[in-house]
Amino acid sequence: MEIYRTPDDDFADIDDFPFAPHYAELPSGLRVHYVDEGPRDAPVVLMMHGEPTWSYLYRHMIAPTADAGLRVIAPDLIGFGKSDKPTAKSDYSYARQVAWMQEWVEKLDLQNVTLACQDWGSLIGLRLVAAMPDRFSGVVLSNGGLPTGQPAPRPFAIWRAFAKYSPIFPIAKIVQLGTKRQLSEAELAAYNAPFPNRVSKAAARVFPSFVPLGEHIEVPAQEKAWKVLEQWKKPFLCCFADGDPITRGGEQQFIERVPGAKGQAHIKLKGGHFIQEDDPQGFVAQILTLANRPG
Repeated sequence: MEIYRTPDDDFADIDDFPFAPHYAELPSGLRVHYVDEGPRDAPVVLMMHGEPTWSYLYRHMIAPTADAGLRVIAPDLIGFGKSDKPTAKSDYSYARQVAWMQEWVEKLDLQNVTLACQDWGSLIGLRLVAAMPDRFSGVVLSNGGLPTGQPAPRPFAIWRAFAKYSPIFPIAKIVQLGTKRQLSEAELAAYNAPFPNRVSKAAARVFPSFVPLGEHIEVPAQEKAWKVLEQWKKPFLCCFADGDPITRGGEQQFIERVPGAKGQAHIKLKGGHFIQEDDPQGFVAQILTLANRPG
């Protein structure tokens, strides 16, 4: 497996991400980057990003959550951000991503974790919850899901085809298309920073094909994870966006099927797919509502 590691200098001009880098090496030798802010002995909020972003996506949420007395950990998935990037698309799979992040959670020995997730952060994060439920105390889900072979919505089918066939793959422009507010030139540059060349984009290119829609090898594993979630009685809070065509209505299956979602104050946030850019304050408020709940 050949690995690309984005040079630190490529991140040097980012001035709105003032968080010290932390790294953990997995048994495979891959290096995971993560942000770790707030009291080390406090309950953990695990903020998991999706495709094609990195932990920078949570920059407006990390400090307010840590300032509320919680420990905030925001990793970069393998293939994204400051984490190692295998250069071949064949190096990646959905199952492998889950396994890598499970190794990382175990290495850090994270306990009493509230998962805050969106997009692929939910596809991977909810599988982690199902695989190690005793480590998690709650879930705050926005604009994500855990599909089990449903037909692909038309907007997603278009996106998947673009990722596979387009000769160019402009990371920052893709993020902007999923965001209601206009990102600054500096913010767009920060989203591009981890991906300076073709080989660094292997994961970003291949991830859309891993979503288990239609006939897919991961459907049985998804169904197994749902069996755990259908017994999940800890708090499960949904805060989807009111303007995301890809995940619109996706919260209903969780509200109906997850016991811990019953009676929760599920709300709509204002924005598009990347709600962390459009309504970070609203997302933080939901995290604090759940994470600070007694018991």
